[in-house]
Amino acid sequence: MIPKWRLPLSVLSAIAITLGAPTLTPTAHADTLTAPAPTNRHLDPRPDTAELTRALTQLQQRSNGAITIAEIGRSNEDRPVWSARVGHGPLRLLYITQQHGNEPLGTPAALEFLRQTGIGNTPWQRRLRSQITVDIIVRANPDGSERDWRYNYAPDAQPEYGNPGQGYDINRYHDPDVAPDDNPATEAGHIQRHHADFDPHITVDYHMQGRYIDDNGDEITASLLWPTHPDVTTDATTLSQQVTVTAHRAMTRAGGNVSLYPGGDYRGIARNAYGILGNGSVLIELSAMGPQHEQTQIRSALASMTAIATTAANGDLDDIDPADADAETIPPRGEPIPGTRTLATTADDLD
Repeated sequence: MIPKWRLPLSVLSAIAITLGAPTLTPTAHADTLTAPAPTNRHLDPRPDTAELTRALTQLQQRSNGAITIAEIGRSNEDRPVWSARVGHGPLRLLYITQQHGNEPLGTPAALEFLRQTGIGNTPWQRRLRSQITVDIIVRANPDGSERDWRYNYAPDAQPEYGNPGQGYDINRYHDPDVAPDDNPATEAGHIQRHHADFDPHITVDYHMQGRYIDDNGDEITASLLWPTHPDVTTDATTLSQQVTVTAHRAMTRAGGNVSLYPGGDYRGIARNAYGILGNGSVLIELSAMGPQHEQTQIRSALASMTAIATTAANGDLDDIDPADADAETIPPRGEPIPGTRTLATTADDLD
């Protein structure tokens, strides 16, 4: 399947002439703009639900219409699951943070991304917002976040993936063959429904992992992977690998030591499910390196968000060789560091 904005230019031109509508191919610009340097200000790594709601509301108010927020549903304990959207361009990117409640650092990165792209009217901001639309599900699992545990809150459930007495592992319940209304994991159903409504070209899912070293004994700061299910088309895999390479380069430039992630092929994992649906789909796992590294890790996630958005807006994804997403360029993750915290409880909890 050809991704939506890669239709042949002759076809796109004919559509545009016939319908009078803009094409989904980013406009070529000789004055390609570079994103500004990331902020050095301290970012709250764990805002609670009220603080997150207040931060999103303030971003919307300060943006003069560039940022819009909306509830995409409520958690099992009636907390809001928020979407925040910036930009109005034809290329659509969906970022998801904190499906696992005890993996928080993608959420403050998302807030800072929204501030940097939506508050202000610089040439870079105007260009970015005219070329792409970025929608962020900011903290997909608010109940798990409040409890600092992996699962949602569904204590009566006997989940195939999850923990009885706690709830479902949301990131096992995105199978495209399961309708959102039939999804036993409430928040996963919200994500499915929102994904279908927004219909993104690229989906990036932000998680956290334990602490690992590479073959040289250096600590891994993050790990990445594209969809690996056999039903994912070659085109979707190619785009996913191009996005993976983009994120790897950005996070490496930000000082990271980034590896491949050893994820599985289960179709209910968001990385695989949205690849099956034709997206460029990428998992980004930040390593849980301790409080002294949290600000660096948040900025690493922010660097990947900004790079993916900027590269898509500039029309440069096609110039990236997907073969650069191999084990020679992005090495395997390596072994756990003995005695450090692990966020996954079993081998089945990878991703």
